Amino acid sequence: MSIIEVKEVKKSFGKGESYAEILKGASFSVEKGEFVSLMGASGSGKSTMLYLIGGLDREFEGEIKINDEDIAKKKEKELSKLRLDNIGFVFQFYNLVQNLTVEDNIMLPIKMSKKNTADAKKRLDEILELTGLTEKRKSLPRQLSGGQQQRVAIARAILGEPEILLADEPTGNLDSSSTEEIMQLFRKINKEKNITILQVTHSEHCASFGDRVIELENGKIIRDNKVDSGTDE
Repeated sequence: MSIIEVKEVKKSFGKGESYAEILKGASFSVEKGEFVSLMGASGSGKSTMLYLIGGLDREFEGEIKINDEDIAKKKEKELSKLRLDNIGFVFQFYNLVQNLTVEDNIMLPIKMSKKNTADAKKRLDEILELTGLTEKRKSLPRQLSGGQQQRVAIARAILGEPEILLADEPTGNLDSSSTEEIMQLFRKINKEKNITILQVTHSEHCASFGDRVIELENGKIIRDNKVDSGTDE
């Protein structure tokens, strides 16, 4: 079953001389439980596509469905609930609150959403273990490496048990060792938690950790191939 469906999506910015067409009728789908990488050169529209799927940008033509629900037809409140309940976000920049501990950063979205924090607190230990942060739970972001800070951001994104994880260049600020750790963690989350992952990356190595690679060029999809299972070793 397709958990994400994108049909003939077009997106443009600006008017007159500053007008730019970023997406030019892109279509693809992602099955539940897949780990898919969206690749392309800078300006190809890959991050724009991710933000549209996540409902962070609502201005587009075409159709985007999450769990067979057309997100363009949802009111802002309904879309906010969909994001809160079904979608986790990980960005290139970690967006951690500097004066909060690791565990408080992870719990923050749950507390802000006024959800039942008791259930989340029960899952917190498991998520800390999964992300390798158990011994860092009382640390502040400034006491962590870049890779550790990104793991905090990932833990925060999956604590609410989303069906989908959207990641925009999640290793863009990391060295090769930390990049490897983060990609192994994504694969683990995908397999153990059955969370569908759609990541934007410019790295073929990072893309090799998933099941499929979709490539954008000049706003159109030019390639959609399964990953050779032998390329990630």
